[in-house]
Amino acid sequence: MNKKILVVDDEKKLVNVLRGYLEQAGFGVLTAYDGTSALAAFRREKPALVLLDLNLPEMDGLDVARTLRQESNTPLIMVTARVEETDRLIGLELGADDYIVKPFSPREVVARVRAVLRRVEKENIPAEILRAGDIEMDLTRHTVQIKTAMIELTPTEFDLLAALMRNPGRAFTRMQLLDLVQGEAFEGYERTIDAHIKNLRQKLGDDPKHPRYILTVFGVGYKFAED
Repeated sequence: MNKKILVVDDEKKLVNVLRGYLEQAGFGVLTAYDGTSALAAFRREKPALVLLDLNLPEMDGLDVARTLRQESNTPLIMVTARVEETDRLIGLELGADDYIVKPFSPREVVARVRAVLRRVEKENIPAEILRAGDIEMDLTRHTVQIKTAMIELTPTEFDLLAALMRNPGRAFTRMQLLDLVQGEAFEGYERTIDAHIKNLRQKLGDDPKHPRYILTVFGVGYKFAED
């Protein structure tokens, strides 16, 4: 059964173009042209991934993204004409897994969709559990637990935490971390890693001023604390 992608954009011509490319790539495509309809379609159809434009009628795309993240960790790629860094970072802090700025190539969108889904659907992950302090990370079941509490992470946050926990004490640059979690040679925006790190610290209860787990290496990037 084809994986379903929900495409949300008020530009119907663009939606039709993306539908054609995604269907040619083997995906099923659902469409919505405003925020309210997008949430209804998401709840009804439970797509594998959402392509979400930020400039939507009736309900702003950021509000849609916020609601989606409250209800699910389904992969989310934001698509927008907004180019301000603030908008980009707000979207990522809400839990977006990727961010594409218009105008774009439909082929790039398909490639990004595949890259994000690959991260989510790793079928041959070896049975492995990572532990550090109160954190227990089950790579097979894709779960993270702190003491007895389960922590909900987006696919990008999960991959980022796994990369850091596998290499305690190793300092990674932002670009290295971006390459590790994207898995594709796209020209990434390095500072998006800061947004993901901020989210991770919040969910892990890690004080950014005095972090216990994810440490800032000034002038370089980040590392996971050694025992």
